Amino acid sequence: MNRILILHGWEGSDYPHWQSHLAMEIAKNYGCVCLPKIEDMYNPIKSEWMKKTKEILDSFNPNIVVCHSLANTLWFWLCNEDIKRVKKLFLVAPPSLNTKEEALKSFFPCKLPSDIKAKEVELIVSDNDKWISVDEAQEIAKNLNAQFTIIKNGGHINSDSGFGKWEYIENRIINNTNF
Repeated sequence: MNRILILHGWEGSDYPHWQSHLAMEIAKNYGCVCLPKIEDMYNPIKSEWMKKTKEILDSFNPNIVVCHSLANTLWFWLCNEDIKRVKKLFLVAPPSLNTKEEALKSFFPCKLPSDIKAKEVELIVSDNDKWISVDEAQEIAKNLNAQFTIIKNGGHINSDSGFGKWEYIENRIINNTNF
């Protein structure tokens, strides 16, 4: 059975965000899912987020991880730690590696890890996300040897840009028999 960890970004992913819908879909089909609320989601501190996420990784032991926004950067930092490799990693709407947002300063700048700690990686971005350019996202995907998917006019791929229930990600995770 797959154990799916869903990591939210800055300010969380509560309902009606697609991550909440995804967790509900997994749970209603008796899947094993963890969508933790990481403390201080409005004023995140990298060291605290890393500590909490490492505890979750150790106790929940996921084989699939789904990151949104700042959680992607968090994952990049965690890859420099002693964490277990996962089977599949979804990186959705990562911010630029050089984001200048004051509230997120402990996370940036960020380098890509030399080992992404996943057997398979899919990077999903929008062509009009204010947090990252398609060119930078494509370069990240290339460096991580990740499958690269571009969503047309998807903004930051969150509930503010219309991504509540998101069938694409549900199909990739729940209905994909490759796992």
